[in-house]
Amino acid sequence: MLIASLVGAVIALAVCCCGLLGLCLWLLRAQRIQAQRQGERDAVRDRRIRELGSLLDTYLEGNVRMGDDLHELRRLVDPLPDKIGQLELRDPNNFSFSQAAKLVGMGATVEDLTQSCGLSHSEAELMSKLHQAKGKQVPSGKP
Repeated sequence: MLIASLVGAVIALAVCCCGLLGLCLWLLRAQRIQAQRQGERDAVRDRRIRELGSLLDTYLEGNVRMGDDLHELRRLVDPLPDKIGQLELRDPNNFSFSQAAKLVGMGATVEDLTQSCGLSHSEAELMSKLHQAKGKQVPSGKP
């Protein structure tokens, strides 16, 4: 009887071990499937990060080029008011530039400037553009 109960206990233990082994194999398979899915998601994420990095590099390059262009334009435009002042000082009897500046401030057109101040069309356009540039400037320190 003792042997029969021992045999029954050993069989029950063997059945439990087989059940545990089956459960371990099922969990191992589920873990491998999850790892594979995670790997696929990681690959998609990494590809998206590379795409976004490439876009960011493109935007940064564009901004740097735009900043360089703006600095070049500022370098060209900054001395213009001084040059106009020098031109006015050369011929004190000719007040056409100061008159043109006042007229532009009052809304005169390029044609108005050429007729009333005796400026060439190019000079009148320059005066008009300078006035527009001064109107658009925001007070700030130079870079």
